[in-house]
Order: sequence, then structure tokens, then C-alpha cells
Amino acid sequence: MSLIEALNWRYATKKMNGKAVPEEKADLILEAARLALTSSGLQPYKVIVISNPELKQTLLAYSFNQSQIIDSSHLLVFAAWDTYTEDRINDVFTHTHNERGTPPESTTGYQKMLVDSYVPRPEEVNFNHAARQAYIGFGMALAEAALQKVDATPMEGFDNVEYDKILGLNEKGLKSVAIMPLGYRDETGDWLVNLKKVRRSKSEFIIEIK
Repeated sequence: MSLIEALNWRYATKKMNGKAVPEEKADLILEAARLALTSSGLQPYKVIVISNPELKQTLLAYSFNQSQIIDSSHLLVFAAWDTYTEDRINDVFTHTHNERGTPPESTTGYQKMLVDSYVPRPEEVNFNHAARQAYIGFGMALAEAALQKVDATPMEGFDNVEYDKILGLNEKGLKSVAIMPLGYRDETGDWLVNLKKVRRSKSEFIIEIK
């Protein structure tokens, strides 16, 4: 199945049937998020994977009681750095040089530029920038889920503050951004399953400048 075919197949699943997603498919979806591009390669976010039924039940109350939370096989929580720090930026470059075997001094100027540009900014500005990077990975994971014929529901409808408390994200310097239940559609219980996918036409969506 091509990516376009997969995107036509997928939809924001409203009711899942509780069937487990094979771990090898879940791993591919997570790997797509891990390999996603990010600004300066900083990867300023993490993905929390929740399969524990009791924890999902607890989170349900802070997710507008959307049933996908507890009916999903895996609940993915994308959480961005709360801000950029000199240590966080330098750690990324140290890891890169260790992996590539390149001299640290080869990126000294670029690192300093990032530190001087990012660190003085307000934390909210930095968090919003990091959150935008998380959404790139979020989109990649949605696309890979579709290629794997795994249903996924992108959600912003949850209480970020309570999620952060319950999952201990504050202590990790993270803030939840978006969540993604993974599972399989309930063919009989999902009102959206057989409705036509609707998007704006190409002529309305694309502006060409030649």
C-alpha cells in the first residue's frame, strides 16, 4: 500500500474494539516518530507509551471520557521539552559526535549560535517551538500507523496539566502536547467508519506561483 492509499484508508477512529496491536507494528510506528526530522536535529520531545489498563482508566477522566483511551491497545503521549537549556543542546551534539566519530570543535560555532539564540528566550516561546517539533513526529507516527493498517486517533482534547502530573512529566522537564490511541476500529460501533473522507479540492488547497 502506498502512502497516499494509506492516508485515504485512515480516519480519526472514534470507537476502537480493544484488539491488541502487535508489538512489531507498534515499534514501527514509534520508530517513525523517532526518525522524524526536527529543527537542528535536537529532538526536543519524548513519546510515552501506555498499555497499562489501570493507568488508561485514570487518564480517561482527563480526556473528556473519550472511549479510545481505554479501548486502545497503546496510548502514545507526545511530550515536548518545557524549554531549551545549554546542557540539553550540548548533550545532543555530544551524542552526535560520539555516534559519528566527528570532532566536537566542528560544530562549536553552530552550537554557540543555538545556545545564544534559544536559551535567553521566554520558556513559553521555547516550549511552543519544541511542541512544533513534536507534531512533526506525531504526523510521521500517524502516517506509519496507516501504512501498518493500525487505526490511530490524533487528540488534543485532554487535560495537559493533569496528564503531566499523573505521568510525572514535570519532573522530567516535559509537557504533554498531543495524544494518540492506537488500536483497531469497531466496524459496528463507530459512526464515522463508513463516511466518505472529505478534504478541500486540490484547486482550493494548493496555491501555485510560477
